[in-house]
Amino acid sequence: MDEAFDDEIEIIRDDDGMAVIGSDAAVQSFLESEGLVSKDLGLDRLTPVLRGAAAAAQTGSQIAGSSGRWVKLTKDSAQAMNRFPLKKGSQAGLSRGVLTDNGKITGLVQFAAGKGTLVANPAILAGVGGIMAQAAMQQAMDEITDYLAVIDAKVDDILRAQKDAVLADMIGVDLVIAEAMTVRGSVGRVSEITWSKVQATSITVARTQAYALRQLDAIAEKLEGTTKIGDLADLSKKAETQVHDWLAVLARCFQLQDALCVLELDRVLDASPEEIDQHRLGLKNARQNRLAVISKSTERLISRMDAAAGIAGARVLLHPMAAGAVVLSSNQVATGVGQFHQGLGIEGSRESLEAKRWLSAVAEVRDKAVETGTTGVDATKRLGSEGRDRARSMTGKLAGGIADRARRRQTNGQDSDDGK
Repeated sequence: MDEAFDDEIEIIRDDDGMAVIGSDAAVQSFLESEGLVSKDLGLDRLTPVLRGAAAAAQTGSQIAGSSGRWVKLTKDSAQAMNRFPLKKGSQAGLSRGVLTDNGKITGLVQFAAGKGTLVANPAILAGVGGIMAQAAMQQAMDEITDYLAVIDAKVDDILRAQKDAVLADMIGVDLVIAEAMTVRGSVGRVSEITWSKVQATSITVARTQAYALRQLDAIAEKLEGTTKIGDLADLSKKAETQVHDWLAVLARCFQLQDALCVLELDRVLDASPEEIDQHRLGLKNARQNRLAVISKSTERLISRMDAAAGIAGARVLLHPMAAGAVVLSSNQVATGVGQFHQGLGIEGSRESLEAKRWLSAVAEVRDKAVETGTTGVDATKRLGSEGRDRARSMTGKLAGGIADRARRRQTNGQDSDDGK
């Protein structure tokens, strides 16, 4: 990079995070001054974009002399980012700008094309947008790994226990995609050979996801068609284990789909870099659609568990133990769904779902307990309270486990990147 631009920081932002590009010292200074945790962006993967870019030699020299870091959009990082009102670019969803003040990065200057400005080049900006999308997907994959570890989900064992051949194939697909990601990490790109090995695996992953969603829908339908309190207690108890297992399978499917998207973007960068921007947006829309489908199915399940708990609450005086069992199972399923939503980054309030369930299932029990003082109602209240405390404990365990793993990953990443 030209010496005159050594203190220049270029920032690109999208809905998931922020890329900080500049000399190694300037980037590190900015991140430290803002207290931001970052990951290496891998600017060297922009090389294929230069084939169709004007002044490729000069731009390539700038990239080679630049450091690029990616910062996830969180509550804290968003506050830091909002201090710099970047300008919207021609590429959808991307904003960018340049910060400089004699080595002290203190404010936004007018975005303009210049020999020291990478983001002024539309092709380079589109390429950076592509690798930012990859960084966000890899972050999401890490968070799903944390989720699966905390809930102690053994997805391969769950899949082996099923008779459907597609689910058995899923185990092999997992290995193929993991191998491709390993090769990508070593080589720095996705070759035609590597892509040919994983290209067709998306069908198996999609079919497995559809199968898991059907299982959750079937659980909801059984609950919906049952009114006998004893049968509801049995179905609700079975739902605890079944929902836990199928949510784990869904999480793994989503993680593998993100991995395929990372590989796909690398392949597009290498083979058709001029299409990277449209491809990035297409994959983002497809990912949002998958989340919407999953959210709809899990919310329907919660609704049926709420209804079952409501039926139990209405019949608690006649069937105190069975009613208490339904409330406990409803608590566990809703907590598991809340953890799942958190692991996948699905928007929504687990706390509000829990409050709705608890009020609908237990409010009447509490009122009748005051009026009658029956032993059966007291037992149901006690069981319900224990379930609620356990749910809160499990949620705390998930959050704490993910936080611990994230801190370890950040520490390892910072050590390997010399603390950048």
